[in-house]
Amino acid sequence: MTKKQRTEDAFRAGIVEDRRPWGMFRRYPHEEAGSIKIITVDPGGVLSLQYHDRRDEYWVVLDQGLEVTVGDRIFSPAANEEIYIPRGTPHRLRNPGPALARVMEIWIGRSGESDIVRLKDDYGRN
Repeated sequence: MTKKQRTEDAFRAGIVEDRRPWGMFRRYPHEEAGSIKIITVDPGGVLSLQYHDRRDEYWVVLDQGLEVTVGDRIFSPAANEEIYIPRGTPHRLRNPGPALARVMEIWIGRSGESDIVRLKDDYGRN
């Protein structure tokens, strides 16, 4: 088993799901989270194809309609789908649909916005 796989397995093992009379909740481990944020992608919007040197990311898709690239895989996740992105793996979000679409992003590892290596950017950023 690789270190990346052990990191993903450890993070997923820390997710707690609890049923209640009204439904359920999922609690995600946050002890190592450098950031937890909601990313909203406008219709027609696309984030840069990028990777990170100092963090893994864990995405929870909140809305349908996104196209996700992780490595060589391009797919359209369902709402509530969870995606692990190991550090060093190229990834991006694109919204080809007509409505806003959101992802909750959890950084695993300490880093900042400067830990973005852009491989391709439709807005001319480096």
